[in-house]
Amino acid sequence: MLLFQNDHLKVRKLEIKDKFLLVKWLSDPTVLEFYEGRDNPMDIEKVEKAFYPAEDDEVRCIVEFGGHEVGYIQFYPMDEETKKNYGYANEIIFGTDQFIGEVAYWNKGIGTLLVSSMVQFLTEEIKAIRVVMDPQTRNKRAIRCYEKCGFKKVKFLPKNEWHEGEYQDCWLMEYKK
Repeated sequence: MLLFQNDHLKVRKLEIKDKFLLVKWLSDPTVLEFYEGRDNPMDIEKVEKAFYPAEDDEVRCIVEFGGHEVGYIQFYPMDEETKKNYGYANEIIFGTDQFIGEVAYWNKGIGTLLVSSMVQFLTEEIKAIRVVMDPQTRNKRAIRCYEKCGFKKVKFLPKNEWHEGEYQDCWLMEYKK
């Protein structure tokens, strides 16, 4: 099911057949360096468990560009406990996580188009007041992309995410409508 389209970019809901794409992308060390970790390559079983749970609030999607499946994005309403931990009040806040899985499509502006299009979808269609992400501080390319899309660093999150055998520092970044 197509969620939205912006020029050559399409975002559609994840389908069962997409598990093979996820395995391909999430077993590539180049992708894993920034998403999940090179020490955590995924096979079919891991993908099914992580991306096809029985029920949760995440909307999981495949990103297509120019007719090719190139990446993944998910979005979800932030739960009350996380809002409280991050210092947010009672407003509609969504989080997103994404990656371009086809490395040949890196550094072509697709990530920026994807993130800006998702922000537009979440703020206009879903009525989110804020959209947040928590990239690792070392992921300079992603942070630049998010800043180009209007995100601001709002809080340093020390030792926030387990990645490749150690806790990594992250930035809480937000886009506020």
